[in-house]
Amino acid sequence: MNQPSPSALSRRSLLIGTATATGAALATGGLHAAEAAASSCAASAVKTYSSADFYGADGAFLVDKAREAYYDMFRRFQYPISDKLQKEMWILDFGLNDFAHVGMAGIFWLNRQDYNYFGHEIYLLPGQMIPEHCHLATDKGAPKMESWQPRRGMIYTFGEGEPTPEFIDKIPASQRDVVKSRHCKPLGIDELGDLNRLLAWHFMVAGPEGALVTEYGTFHDMDGLRFSNPKATL
Repeated sequence: MNQPSPSALSRRSLLIGTATATGAALATGGLHAAEAAASSCAASAVKTYSSADFYGADGAFLVDKAREAYYDMFRRFQYPISDKLQKEMWILDFGLNDFAHVGMAGIFWLNRQDYNYFGHEIYLLPGQMIPEHCHLATDKGAPKMESWQPRRGMIYTFGEGEPTPEFIDKIPASQRDVVKSRHCKPLGIDELGDLNRLLAWHFMVAGPEGALVTEYGTFHDMDGLRFSNPKATL
């Protein structure tokens, strides 16, 4: 599909003919070495934000400020800000008004219903979470299967499995009582995580440096996306 420019992006435009893809790995694992490495970065090198930084006095989401925060992270990671990225990267706060903690940016490289494959890049600010969700079957396709590979930074992936209470504090406070997924596995650069089964609830949270994550998946119809938080929208 053709992606709208960031300035023209609306929740409605994403709902029509697009495919969002997010994810979380669902295997057991303790504190990952990548987490310790990410935590060791100099605090002055990583900008941190409050959600108030991204909303105007009238409560409107300030997309341009959010975009600049991602661009700052890209420059820190030495990730190229291409013309395509500038034109097609979209940004969402999911209507939750807590963007510093719950939100994302991304770009859909492709979404092929005819050959059943999908390519997506996920961008998360430090500590930012994608709302918990699952993918249902629709008239256009089966439930979506997906895998994730951090390219910069690291992520905490949450999904089904034995609870890992030592990681619960990584979930933003605004979402902690809402999510169903309580099993966490951290993923470092170039490590792969997979959805453990079709239809499973899952989400991810960026580590202390933020994260750039490549997602591989089957075709996804937006009509099959469901959030566990009833207030989350596109």
